[in-house]
Amino acid sequence: MPAQRAGIQSVEVGFSLLQVLGTSPGPLMLRDLAAAAGMSAAKAHRYLVSFQRLQLVTQDPGTTRYDLGPAALTLGLASLSRLDSVKLARQRMAPLMEQIGQTLALAVWGNQGPTIVHWEESPQAITVNLRLGDVMPLLTSATGLCFSAFMAQPAGESTRPWANNSHQSHDRLPPLLRDELARMQKLARKDVPRSMAEVTALLDEVRRRGMARVVDTLLPGVAGFCAPVFDADGHLVLGMVTLGSLANFDPDWDGAVARPLSAAARQLSSDLGYANA
Repeated sequence: MPAQRAGIQSVEVGFSLLQVLGTSPGPLMLRDLAAAAGMSAAKAHRYLVSFQRLQLVTQDPGTTRYDLGPAALTLGLASLSRLDSVKLARQRMAPLMEQIGQTLALAVWGNQGPTIVHWEESPQAITVNLRLGDVMPLLTSATGLCFSAFMAQPAGESTRPWANNSHQSHDRLPPLLRDELARMQKLARKDVPRSMAEVTALLDEVRRRGMARVVDTLLPGVAGFCAPVFDADGHLVLGMVTLGSLANFDPDWDGAVARPLSAAARQLSSDLGYANA
């Protein structure tokens, strides 16, 4: 391993106090903050005095509790504004493909719906008629189901995907779902929902599972998963997709494909600031 570069130990020690405040559900008393950071109250107080001068920490004069200050907020917002979710996701594709051995893709919400923006084929890739820029169907693809289930509300909320929402893409989702449902009904397909009530039940199941799956729906003999990635506000920013032939693709919810994909999506959500990943 490369030699560790010299640093300022006191800065690293003091930062542990900021880490505790950053993960705490609320302001902390000095004794509790110091104990969580593994230092004495007197030592923690000296650091906190300096952090207050820098506006990294504030102290409520009434309760004497400490919390993160405006400078910490400024730094956090600046970091979030510079995060590129697709770039970060692409960096994780190669090790994830090596782990699961299946084709991977990334999708974001575009003008017409969930759109493939990156695609990497595994050595044992199946032949699929998908290209960059393709818009995925909402009801017959894992990608579409994932976006339909998670796009319209922050993660963890129980509102329906067609509930009132000021975001333009959210407002467009209900008619897109109804139009696609009508097309499927005309084709008399038996492997898709037959009513908006069944759509609701299907999307509730996707949210319960935490990801979407299709088997023999989008393409015969093909299965796929799509795991959601959320930003710091709990909004869906992209879907991590994998698909493959049922001959060598594990479609189980807790199988060799689903578990690593879900873990990678949760880790990326965490890196983007989503606290419940």
